Amino acid sequence: MNKSPDIPFSITLLLRLRHPNIVELKEVVVGSQLESLFLVMSYCEQDLASLLENMQTPFSEAQVKCIVLQLLRGLEYLHHNFIIHRDLKVSNLLMTDKGCVKIADFGLARMYGIPQQPMTPRVVTLWYRSPELLLGTKTQTTALDMWAVGCILAELLAHKPLLPGTSEIQQVDLIIQLLGTPNENIWPGFSQLPLIGQYSIRKQPYNNLKNKFTWLSDAGHRLLNLLFMYNPQRRATAKDCLESSYFKEKPLPCGPELMPTFPHHRNKRIARPAESHCR
Repeated sequence: MNKSPDIPFSITLLLRLRHPNIVELKEVVVGSQLESLFLVMSYCEQDLASLLENMQTPFSEAQVKCIVLQLLRGLEYLHHNFIIHRDLKVSNLLMTDKGCVKIADFGLARMYGIPQQPMTPRVVTLWYRSPELLLGTKTQTTALDMWAVGCILAELLAHKPLLPGTSEIQQVDLIIQLLGTPNENIWPGFSQLPLIGQYSIRKQPYNNLKNKFTWLSDAGHRLLNLLFMYNPQRRATAKDCLESSYFKEKPLPCGPELMPTFPHHRNKRIARPAESHCR
């Protein structure tokens, strides 16, 4: 059940979305009090956050590629239909017992278009929030979802969250530690973002992604760097990522039917600290 004012829009979206990698809304039931709505969704056995927290053997790289490819296919469908999810994270990725990954929780999703409409920047769980959101942009694009994809891919590869900040200030600092300090050359308009004055932007000239993932192939590093572009206009799209050579080199992505199942991990999950920053 949900009484959120965003639910009617979520229902409208879900009723028109049909894709193997998007959770399906089966039915809407109105409670005895008209403000209570019950959404009947397609059943998925587990979410990725609970799996990551409880599995003894981490996902292999072939399995990570399988998961991320499915995420990208679902996201390409959403973006093609002018929908920004705005809250991608591992706990909003569900998995069936057949290894099918489904994007869930559309409570913060919005339509976008031209002209772009201002939207509140306080969306996306903190660990997955893009730098333009942290710095207060009012014009949101599909690029903020793609930053979150980069965080999810990195988390699956490293078996732990990439940027586990506890505040907006620390989150910006962690991003700079990882990617170096942004500037007007690589991100035009950076210095004019509304919240830039609230941060002490330190000088850090190096991109440390390679040091973080020393074992990753060149194609894998290229993909991560494209997803973590500071400039949202240069950040990789879902379509770009689906064409990445990373998914065409060994180890190749396994098929969904070869993904492991974890029946003993269901319903074990405890909320992560970052999720208190979600909405």
